[in-house]
Amino acid sequence: MVKQLGDILIEGNLVSREQLDAAIVEQNRLGRSLGRVLVEQGVLTEGQLVASLAAQIGMRFVDLSDVQIDGSALARVPGHVARRHTAIPIGFEDGKLVVAMADPANVFAIDDIKSIAGQGANIDVRPVVATRNDVVAAIDRYYRAGDELDDLSTELDVVQEEEDLSKVREITEDAPIVRYVNLLITQAIQDRASDIHLEPTEHDLRVRYRIDGVLHEVMRSPRAIQAGVISRLKIMADINIAERRIPQDGRLSVTANGRKVDLRVATLPTVWGEKVVMRILDNSTARLDLADLGFSQHNHDIFKTSYAKPYGMILVTGPTGSGKSTTLYATLNVVNRPEVNIITVEDPVEYRLPGINQVQVNPKAGLNFASALRSILRSDPDIVLIGEIRDHETAQIAVEASLTGHLVLSTLHTNDAPSAITRLTEMGIEPFLVGSSIDCVLAQRLARRLCSKCKEPYSMTVDQLNALGYRPYPEDPSPTFYRPVGCSNCSRTGYKGRLALHEVMAVDDDIERMTVARESSSAISHVAIEKGMRTLREDGLLKASQGVTSIDEIFRVVA
Repeated sequence: MVKQLGDILIEGNLVSREQLDAAIVEQNRLGRSLGRVLVEQGVLTEGQLVASLAAQIGMRFVDLSDVQIDGSALARVPGHVARRHTAIPIGFEDGKLVVAMADPANVFAIDDIKSIAGQGANIDVRPVVATRNDVVAAIDRYYRAGDELDDLSTELDVVQEEEDLSKVREITEDAPIVRYVNLLITQAIQDRASDIHLEPTEHDLRVRYRIDGVLHEVMRSPRAIQAGVISRLKIMADINIAERRIPQDGRLSVTANGRKVDLRVATLPTVWGEKVVMRILDNSTARLDLADLGFSQHNHDIFKTSYAKPYGMILVTGPTGSGKSTTLYATLNVVNRPEVNIITVEDPVEYRLPGINQVQVNPKAGLNFASALRSILRSDPDIVLIGEIRDHETAQIAVEASLTGHLVLSTLHTNDAPSAITRLTEMGIEPFLVGSSIDCVLAQRLARRLCSKCKEPYSMTVDQLNALGYRPYPEDPSPTFYRPVGCSNCSRTGYKGRLALHEVMAVDDDIERMTVARESSSAISHVAIEKGMRTLREDGLLKASQGVTSIDEIFRVVA
């Protein structure tokens, strides 16, 4: 006898009688299913609903994020069949192929999978139930475009060094080359990569993706396709395909999963041919809120005090790829109001922000940071963002702008916050101007975030914590440390996503006096720590103690 869904939910302690009665009333009013009403009300998750429905019809429910999928089972069913039926094979039981399905009642799908997986002779299929979102995510994760990339690379037979430009264009418009490049980009976006590296070697073309700050080799393709692939990318990015001796830059846009994604393309001549690096620019990054960046409450309060002022200079420091631009964009999103005029000068303009005037530098036309900045200050700005302070002239104008009533935001390449003070004086800016203009310096790094599905807690002794330099903080009275394990959800790395580590130094009277006296950055750092500044290492250890990242990851990115 099939039980009612409500009885199953109550027996499993998933809902109370009162919640069920209220949902039945809503069900009758809206004419929707009981399960859907409970999900919309937040009483049940999608997974709990599907698991309950599976129990109602006597079938097993699986959480695909916790299942290790058998590669031999996966190989039995092609990707296009899995996508068509929203079903994915996950293993074998008693000689039967276990298939996770969003709709296990679809007998046509089961018959289709039987005949295909049996390779001519039918194989028994044992369907199990999973949520539709989980099945789609698993198909995207396991049926990688890389398989098709491998197939395509064998199709391609392209002359390596083609001098005839008309012939090159003809090759790059060939269907396999176009599909290869499109799949390469689509797979990178799907894998949450920030960069795509195409590197010619002596014998092949190596493809690597940078995911969560770490490079992963994806595949190696025959060297014969190198010229066609690189020329195709140069044409898409509007780069001169005839020029192979000097570095070039370009930009292209693609549509992936229904959203527009921009890519910044850079070519670099090497001994084996042109290396291409594509930076994937996700526009959702530019719309982030400061709260999404992982600020501790202590650091956020100091930083907020600075950007809330109408004038002064805020510097964000760190190496390339440490998220400086993202932090500045998130800050602009906070201060962007109809009554203020915000102008930026960037090289390049990575993200387009609504309501903000953005200027792209053009050295060939004589428009560099300094000349653009001089023009900007004649355009009545309230807030100015400078992509990077690279030279004395840009630094001088930026400092003077902050002293004449403008809020100036910019980046600088230093290892920590106190070093920004000495870096500007080394550029030739008078120390008294540096001390007067800078209001706050924020140093940051990006660390990988532990996978929430598989991270494993462990305990540390007091001596071990002291050796690390960890000290308890008011917001973290009972630390719990975790280590990475690895599961299908995080591609066996133990990490998924990234968060920022911060070091925020407010420039007060004491630090200003030390700046004028040309004190060293270590002396300034010592005073700043006494006044409450938390170093990058301390902020990292705090986040590790909260289970957000691991201690090994902190020491990978922070000295």
